[in-house]
Amino acid sequence: MKRAVVIGLGIFGFNIVKELYENGFEVIAVDKNKDTIQKIRDLSTKAILADGTDKEVMESIGIQEDDVVIISFGEDLAAATLITLHLREMNVKHIIAKAPTEDHKRVLEKVGATEVVIPEKEMADKVARSLISPNVLDYIPLSEDYTICEMAPPVSFYGKTIGDLHLRSRYHVEVIAVREVLPDRIEMVPRADFVIKDSDVLVVIGREEDIERIK
Repeated sequence: MKRAVVIGLGIFGFNIVKELYENGFEVIAVDKNKDTIQKIRDLSTKAILADGTDKEVMESIGIQEDDVVIISFGEDLAAATLITLHLREMNVKHIIAKAPTEDHKRVLEKVGATEVVIPEKEMADKVARSLISPNVLDYIPLSEDYTICEMAPPVSFYGKTIGDLHLRSRYHVEVIAVREVLPDRIEMVPRADFVIKDSDVLVVIGREEDIERIK
């Protein structure tokens, strides 16, 4: 069974614990607030009342090299940095840290976090994109240039095949999957003769500016 250790149970950390536990993870939740530990007790495998910055406490929990450890400390960069350093000394391979700013992100990456997320920024980007490009339902940036995104097909696509649209030659965009709402299924790498319906969701890969041209 996969195991995760979540240190710091603010809104972000609390919900990470809940989601992982409900999806089959063994989850150890750590926080120094007694009320928070009481609330998370039934939503985790084990809830521990402790100071996550104490290395002896972390060692006593029995954190293993292959565990995923998630550090969620809001604005407290000193605490997040100290825990990250301790985890690196314990040879933990996968350390995910929450940061409030890009500056904090760079510091945590420097001291050994394998992944740093800025939830507020990522959510702001997502909301802004939904307003700028209403037909883009979700997107995953792969690099500074390339993106995978889910998008509702423009009206001009309805009833046409993927081959008819010539997306690769006209827009340099590739359709890698189609999520059909009716019926509920996913068509991976659809054939050129696949006919697009108004209820379909296209999963495409390409440069952001090329995807924008489609809309």
